Amino acid sequence: MFKTKFFLLALLIAAPLACKPPFNPKDPKLYPTSDKLYTAAMAEYKAHRFDNAAKAFEQLTLDLSARDPRLPLSYYYLAQSQGKNGEYLLAAGTYNRLIDAFPQDSLVDDAFYLSGRAYQHEWRKPQLDALYGRSAQTAYESLITTFPDSPFAPSAQKELDKLDEWFAEKDYDTGYLYLKRKAYDSAIIYFKDVIKLHPRARKSRDAYLMLLESYRAIRYNDDARDLCNEMRKAFPNDREIVKKCPAPATPAATPAT
Repeated sequence: MFKTKFFLLALLIAAPLACKPPFNPKDPKLYPTSDKLYTAAMAEYKAHRFDNAAKAFEQLTLDLSARDPRLPLSYYYLAQSQGKNGEYLLAAGTYNRLIDAFPQDSLVDDAFYLSGRAYQHEWRKPQLDALYGRSAQTAYESLITTFPDSPFAPSAQKELDKLDEWFAEKDYDTGYLYLKRKAYDSAIIYFKDVIKLHPRARKSRDAYLMLLESYRAIRYNDDARDLCNEMRKAFPNDREIVKKCPAPATPAATPAT
């Protein structure tokens, strides 16, 4: 008897939910005005029903006039909803739509930073194609250049430093692969790129060592000597570098006659 009553109670609770129609922001009976749709969109967002919120804010980007102050907010919350749904590329694209449509809006620095974060999320490993990493880099650099006093600028710089490490690691790994295949000329190009383009990255020091190995493998003795001079200056206390690039012996003084 108890189980039967519990089952009937569950059915009574679930019945209104089962009968509830799917959220439709285009329904003129439920949302006859943009005001009501905007209110509903914000309610769905605050309730963490991000799929419904995205549908509503997308509709608002079509319905609101260009001068309506809620239009940039609709783009912003549309991108936020897309990001919450795991649709990071869509979110990045929507933040860019906000930037392009309202370059003077107070949300633009937010959009630059958040688009960078969305793109960066899609570059999951340094070994993968760096297209989205480059897009993230562009967004962060645009933020810092355009809004140097933005509260997002320090965070953007930190993310740029992380990206720099990943770019360096990607080039280093490619160079190392060529080195192991004895394609020394190609390896040299990548190791030089690490040193030149990412001098502050941790892989820069390793790139010096592998570049030296590449030079010596193909007997580029002059290049190896010059590189050793550069390495001793850059890493004067590094034992491995000192071992591989010992300082040249000082010529003995000629006795006075």
